[in-house]
Amino acid sequence: MNVSIINIGDELLIGQVVNTNASWMASCLNENGMRVAHVFTIADNADEITRTLRLALVSSDAVLITGGLGPTKDDITKHTLCRFFSSHLVMHEPSLDNVRQIFAKRNYPMTPLNEAQAMVPAACTALLNKWGTAPGMWFEYEGKTIVSLPGVPAEMQGLMREEVVPRLRESFALEHIYHKNVWTFGIGESFLSDKIESWELALPENIHLAYLPQDGMVRLRLSAYGNRLDELEKQVDTEVEKLKSIVGEYIFGYDDDTLESVVGTLFSKHGKTLATAESCTGGNIARLITSVSGASAYYMGGVVAYANNAKEQLLGVQHTTLEQYGAVSRQTAEEMAIGAKCRFGTDYAVATTGIAGPTGGTPDKPVGTVWIAVADEYGVEARCFSFGADRARTVQRASYQALRWLQIKLE
Repeated sequence: MNVSIINIGDELLIGQVVNTNASWMASCLNENGMRVAHVFTIADNADEITRTLRLALVSSDAVLITGGLGPTKDDITKHTLCRFFSSHLVMHEPSLDNVRQIFAKRNYPMTPLNEAQAMVPAACTALLNKWGTAPGMWFEYEGKTIVSLPGVPAEMQGLMREEVVPRLRESFALEHIYHKNVWTFGIGESFLSDKIESWELALPENIHLAYLPQDGMVRLRLSAYGNRLDELEKQVDTEVEKLKSIVGEYIFGYDDDTLESVVGTLFSKHGKTLATAESCTGGNIARLITSVSGASAYYMGGVVAYANNAKEQLLGVQHTTLEQYGAVSRQTAEEMAIGAKCRFGTDYAVATTGIAGPTGGTPDKPVGTVWIAVADEYGVEARCFSFGADRARTVQRASYQALRWLQIKLE
């Protein structure tokens, strides 16, 4: 079953409001065995609404519309759908009662404009909106379904869960869709594609693969389509095992895993503790670690030692080390890690020092150069990385690289 989504609102097109409805709806539909064929974002314009609706109906079994159902003059969706269906507005009494109750609870006076919220096209089945004032509207059109929903996320989501999805499942014979995400780190998208080409080409016809790169990671999403969910899960698990035999060294997690959550799980499992010493990453590693619930069990604290005197005074980096080798060096990174480990009394410490840019680079140490060091019970080790000229990307990639190194150390 194919579904198209139409999100209406000038505020979406000018960037004033982020279109979170589209991603939430797509995820919800997909989880319930429906494929999203198109997502349209359009203005509050009657001709544009009609044109896009006709276009969406060509390739979709159902079209879901959000937005334009408010009480003001710029909310024209209801009137546009009335004309589309050659219908007229009628009062939906349950929705009117709902509006009155909402206004009574808030001690707001009812106006004719508010009452008009309960008016719907006679051609539709009204869907009571328990989360707001504008009812949803369900239309049948030439064997297809059109649903209009409020644009307010909480109202749309409530109607989707309790009204729209159950009705769609009753109306259409739906197959199952099963997704499995495999997270990789340390290998570029093109190199990864080359390594797994033969595996990818041999995937069963009902399993589709997508490459989703971000911040030095590549997420591989396997989507399997079929009638039995248990069979799809087994089928995908078999393919993932084959994938692990090819690129297992780059896989750090699955589905909702993040590097910080995986690292946290390992520290908890082994009963080990961690400290951080950050220069160029400016506390970003600490932010990622503490974004995980329960991090206080293993993360003892960190130091952001940006200036050289902070590295000396807070982490015990030798003045002679900074003079001879510079702040961005193996020696400084190692002494930062050792200093953090000693001062916090932890089993592990990770340190970063580098040139995030866009200024500060030299021929020997160009922008994007970062030294990362990890100290543990066996000593300290440092490695040099080059993350490119973009400051924010360098900070993020260095942070993830540090976490990935900790994961490898603990596994």
